[in-house]
Amino acid sequence: MTQRGRAGARPGGRPGGRRTQPETRSTPVAPRIDLTAARARLREVVEPVITKAGYDLEDLTLTRAGRRFVVRVLIDTDGGISLDDVATVSREVSEALDSAEEQGGELLAGEYQLEVGSPGVDRPLTEPRHWRRNTGRLVAVNGLTGRVLSTADSGVTLEVDGAPREVPWADLGPGRVQIEFKRMDEADFGDEDEDDDDEGEGEE
Repeated sequence: MTQRGRAGARPGGRPGGRRTQPETRSTPVAPRIDLTAARARLREVVEPVITKAGYDLEDLTLTRAGRRFVVRVLIDTDGGISLDDVATVSREVSEALDSAEEQGGELLAGEYQLEVGSPGVDRPLTEPRHWRRNTGRLVAVNGLTGRVLSTADSGVTLEVDGAPREVPWADLGPGRVQIEFKRMDEADFGDEDEDDDDEGEGEE
């Protein structure tokens, strides 16, 4: 997750962009605003940027944290995202927010901190794309625990007690990915051959 700030501290600010001033005001708490309306305004600006970049906007939250707001943006895609992807999207979203404020007025009164990241494994599976991206994982849903075998237009197929079981989308509640641990003797570290080669080097 990357973080960008506005006003008092703003890492990565653009040359020639909004001039920032050292924090001289005594603002003990963030201004009181309509968070729901502000979140909607932010989403109108942020979502097209993320879609254009080829990602899904999974969530956008706005919370108060002391004297500033925190704008938290979660993105994802079928192939997963890397730290470089997060950094790129964070920069583009930050620039879009700056541009929107320059053209249409302040989106948020006071300081805010932008955080961009990906959903964690504890995030519930609520959309078909969430299930598709977790094919092969163990998931708990509707009192069942099974491995996601496949997804289709009609629903998801789980392996429950060794047998496939189809569950229509309409009957699915939020799914939860289950953390699985392997025994050490079952783990695949993928570098055994490389280690063997290294050990063989120099031997006669």
